[in-house]
Amino acid sequence: MWKDFLVAVCLMMVLEGIWPFLDPASMRRALLNITEQEDQVLRIMGFISMLAGVVLLHIIN
Repeated sequence: MWKDFLVAVCLMMVLEGIWPFLDPASMRRALLNITEQEDQVLRIMGFISMLAGVVLLHIIN
């Protein structure tokens, strides 16, 4: 189980590193836009992201 968890973390790191590697300027702009959002908007975005991840895991498994 721990091995699967660590593999998932490593894959997440690889996937999250693609955008700043390919286009760091747009990543910087996106992060600046995120810092200007209200907390409620960020919470909703985080919830939608988590929900989408759970649904995708359910579909895959």
